[in-house]
Amino acid sequence: MVMSLLARLRADRRGAALVEFAVSLPILTLLLLGGTEVARYVLLNQKLDRVVTSTSDLTSQSDDITTTELNNIFAATARIMLPYNYSRDGIVIVSSVGLVNGAPRIHWQRTGGGTLSRASRIGVQGGTATLPSGLTIAAGDNVIIAEAFYAFTPWLWRQMPAGDLYHRAITRPRLSNLTAIN
Repeated sequence: MVMSLLARLRADRRGAALVEFAVSLPILTLLLLGGTEVARYVLLNQKLDRVVTSTSDLTSQSDDITTTELNNIFAATARIMLPYNYSRDGIVIVSSVGLVNGAPRIHWQRTGGGTLSRASRIGVQGGTATLPSGLTIAAGDNVIIAEAFYAFTPWLWRQMPAGDLYHRAITRPRLSNLTAIN
């Protein structure tokens, strides 16, 4: 009788799918959470790249940039970053860099688009600029450098590192040198 009971239990497969699902559920949950965070991370990087490209491009299109125009450009960054809260978690820094006595200097620098407190990796207004390797500026020329920071904090999967996302875009002014801001 015991042997026939054991034989019947061994042959019974009705709970096998439930057991397999219970074993695979933690793995599926981990994949879902990880995939969601990775997708969010990639999307934030793409949006941040769009912010610096747009900011640098729009600034360099002016022949005479004003503080009001820059503030309007900064206001657009929040729309580009939707649905993410860039006004709280981000900041854009725009700098005009040119040669002064043979050394790259920052003519002017403005921040906006958010309230995050970060310092420019290029330098400070009036100081020597730290340019990316390979970037050269001709005498009498200047470049517009836009930097964007975003304080990334994972939502679901805490294995991803929290920290700043950083992007930079460099353009040359099209119509005139933008060495002064009005």
